[in-house]
Amino acid sequence: MQVMRNFTGDSKNLFCALRPAFYVAILTGLLGSFSVLAAEGGVNLGHPNNDVSNIGSLQRGAKIFVNYCMGCHSAKYVRYNRLASDLEITEDQLLNNLMFLGGKPFDTMRNAMPAADAERWFGVTPPDLSLVARSRGTDFLWTFMKSFYIDDARPTGVNNLVIESVAMPHVLWELQGMQRAVFEEQKHEDGSSITVFERFESVTPGILSPEEYDRFVRDLVNFLEYIGEPIQLERRRLGIWVLMFLLVFGLFAYGLKNEIWKDIK
Repeated sequence: MQVMRNFTGDSKNLFCALRPAFYVAILTGLLGSFSVLAAEGGVNLGHPNNDVSNIGSLQRGAKIFVNYCMGCHSAKYVRYNRLASDLEITEDQLLNNLMFLGGKPFDTMRNAMPAADAERWFGVTPPDLSLVARSRGTDFLWTFMKSFYIDDARPTGVNNLVIESVAMPHVLWELQGMQRAVFEEQKHEDGSSITVFERFESVTPGILSPEEYDRFVRDLVNFLEYIGEPIQLERRRLGIWVLMFLLVFGLFAYGLKNEIWKDIK
């Protein structure tokens, strides 16, 4: 019985000692998986460096979303009146600039295209974008919108490095222009080879310069991150006060504990 007790204690100590390494291994594995996903399609994900506290960017992003995305995609978990309140938009501005399909300010952001038509034209129903920034990440969205390239084998005439054989057409082609993806073949020592992406080459210039197009996409990604969690700024502000309260409460609790146990040996 004593041997078993010692064995159990030793096992517990060993587990406690190895627990940090265990967590590090899990984290490393997750980061490795994310790296594989990031490199899927032969392109590394870029960083938009967006800022959801930038109201001007969010306003521009909302306009971009309504004009270029809502023909096919919806944001059914977002209500117009909440959008107007957070983005400091008046009701008249909301009705005249964002609600082209009519409706009431408390309606959600529904797309204009019937699901049956979308599936017939694209082969798949366009997904709702309310939570796409939370599920995919802003780096993914940023890189995706910049990675369309000409592919005559595709029904839409374009492909995408991030999502191969994507059904979505390049809706921003007039702004970005058309580009060609250049691939190169890398040979391994065992004689096998792999085709990897090297660079983009401009074929037709767009209305916007590359810098202007980057800002355009950044505003859109910023808006998509905002609608993924409209309360995030308030949550962060409240979180600071909660941490301060816990710190002060912890100091009082520690002092109270010392006072209660000071005479107990």
